Parts: sequence; C-alpha cells; structure tokens
Amino acid sequence: MREMGIEAIYQKPNLSVNAMPHPVYPYLLQGVTASHPNHIWGTDITYIRMHQGFVYLTAYLDWFSRFVLSWRLSTTLEIGFVLEAAEEALNTYDHRTLRTVIKAHILPATNTLHYLPVAGHK
Repeated sequence: MREMGIEAIYQKPNLSVNAMPHPVYPYLLQGVTASHPNHIWGTDITYIRMHQGFVYLTAYLDWFSRFVLSWRLSTTLEIGFVLEAAEEALNTYDHRTLRTVIKAHILPATNTLHYLPVAGHK
C-alpha cells in the first residue's frame, strides 16, 4: 500500500486538536445576577431549516425579563443583520443601566469582528 501511495481510511489520532489556538476572552459577568430589567442583555444566532436552505435568526434578549428586545432574519450569515438588530435594541430601549455596553466593528483587512467597551459604561 505504501508503494502505491494509498492508505486505509480510519480516524487518525488528535483529530480534534486545532493547529492554531484561538483567543480566550474573559467572562464579564462573573458573579453578577440580573436583578432588574435592562441590567444584562444577551444575543444569540441560530439557523432555521427551510425547504430550500436555511435562514438565520439573531435575537437580543433582556436576561431578567426574558423579553425579546429586537430580532432579524437573514438568508446569509453576514454581520450586517446582527448589527442592525443591536442598533435597534440600543435605540429603542433604555440601555443606560447595562453593566457593559459593547460596540462591534469589523476590520476590513481581515474581515474580523472586534468588540470594544463604549466610553462612559462600566
């Protein structure tokens, strides 16, 4: 088999080990409990299987009341619809009591998303 350049198909060792480690970000809500509305918001992206493909749903939620602050659907998994939903939630609801407000921006050279705390928030 070696002379012919073929090999058996089987699971190789260390298959799930990533060659490049990814950065680990700190958990900002360590020891914090959502005690009132607009204290902590969260977001999630999920997909919905349709007859001819997928649609992607992003939603922003208030962790205390479990109220959906804003949501968007998209046929592509691009950042635009996520940022639109974030802007709608921030513009519609009182976010002054949020523990940390995060501003997202994309670096065009690498097409990566970065988060920065907005000045004036803890």
